[in-house]
Amino acid sequence: MAGVLSGFFVIAAVIATGWLLAHLKILDAKGQVVLSRVTFHVATPALTIVLIGGSDVRQLFSSNLIASVTGVVITAVLSIIASIFLFRRKAQDTVIGAFCSSYVNAGNLGIPIATYVIGDPAVLAPMLLTQILILQPGGLAVLDVLDARGSRAMTRGMLIRMAILRPVRNPITIGAIIGLILALTGWELPELIAGPIDLIAGMAIPCMLIGYGISLRTGPLPGRGGAGRQIALIAVLKLLVQPVIVCLVATLGLGLTGLDLLAVVIIAALPTAQNVFVFAVRYNAGLLLARDSVFVTTVLSVPVILVITGLLA
Repeated sequence: MAGVLSGFFVIAAVIATGWLLAHLKILDAKGQVVLSRVTFHVATPALTIVLIGGSDVRQLFSSNLIASVTGVVITAVLSIIASIFLFRRKAQDTVIGAFCSSYVNAGNLGIPIATYVIGDPAVLAPMLLTQILILQPGGLAVLDVLDARGSRAMTRGMLIRMAILRPVRNPITIGAIIGLILALTGWELPELIAGPIDLIAGMAIPCMLIGYGISLRTGPLPGRGGAGRQIALIAVLKLLVQPVIVCLVATLGLGLTGLDLLAVVIIAALPTAQNVFVFAVRYNAGLLLARDSVFVTTVLSVPVILVITGLLA
């Protein structure tokens, strides 16, 4: 239990630092955009290389991967259906909403929880692989194409080529591919290369959280962004539906028990990742939806994870 609470405290402290910097007018909305760009184009790709490249291949492709993929896909699809037919959101916001409902905070929150509650941060590897190589490239490719459609110079053929090629040109996807190659081959980067990558990777989580804290001070208070019903649904999908689906697949389909079951269910119950807010800033879509979803799911995930730990530990 202490590991869960300590993980949340660390996150809250760094977010509060961003809020204070904005309150003191040291950083503003422009500073938030700069932090998001650095995170998206440089720090997160480096972190992706470190996390996936240092993973055990047996963990990456364990049976947990099936449960993780199933939970992510079903909750994302349910979110898309609700966004289109119930909330009438535009396409870009629908993609961000799908991210909010299924993209778990496996990095800055998942690592301490996996370490202290489960005892092994390597259990995060299947979910990281699911998000970084399936959910994230697909969603960002759609956002890239939707963004390009606003240009009259783009023909249908150009859009199709972009949809095919853009994922492998995305910096985060490139980092994931490099990390997967390192994990599969067992190669180790020379220290002259690995050292700078490790240093840059350390920027990712603080930049995300500080930028998020700035947005809490410079934007409307959480809950006043005009998407309360959709955020409520996102919280239900993220914190209840996704872990229940994963639990059913893990127990009935894969026969997981004990710590293996606890690990995959807790990871599925993690709140929406700050990465989603970075994506929203990068593509200027669903900003308040992403920000408020991160806030609400993070707060509500505390009792959810504690209950899961008490039931399955």
